[in-house]
Amino acid sequence: MRRAAPFIAIFLIQAFCAVFFVSDIVTSVLGIETQPVSWETRELMEIGAAVGLILGVVLGGTMLWRALRERNQAEERLRRASGAFMDLLQERFAEWGLTPSEKDVALFAIKGMSTAEIAVLRSTSEGTVKAQTNAIYRKAGVTGRPQLLSLFIDDLMRDDGAVRAAANQTGNAA
Repeated sequence: MRRAAPFIAIFLIQAFCAVFFVSDIVTSVLGIETQPVSWETRELMEIGAAVGLILGVVLGGTMLWRALRERNQAEERLRRASGAFMDLLQERFAEWGLTPSEKDVALFAIKGMSTAEIAVLRSTSEGTVKAQTNAIYRKAGVTGRPQLLSLFIDDLMRDDGAVRAAANQTGNAA
């Protein structure tokens, strides 16, 4: 709610100022008689409404700039985390001693592709892909694709800071 408060304040200020200006025009167009106010009071009201609108524009621009900056920072963190995940994949693949072909198949399997899709992408038979996935599972010490994926999820969820450190190193190197 704290983050919404400035937006609500800007909205209310601009709404009040807009009602002030529009009501004056509407009463004139419709011929509605209103209680006249002194010109000094009228001038002060118009200056106040104009200042309110200017304040709304300035605050709105500032908040927009902050929101865009925060979005860009979030996108950068996501990019770094993605790079850290790829580093983690390569580290595990090397640790398990996967061949280049097995690395490709493992990556496609982790992405959720079927055996048939992997075979088409790699221009090989489904039997070859099945043999490679079995070799991957054996080397990784798992019994299937869900467990393979679970290994990486567990690594990412570990709270030892390794993935965050890798993400920061990737971002610092860029």
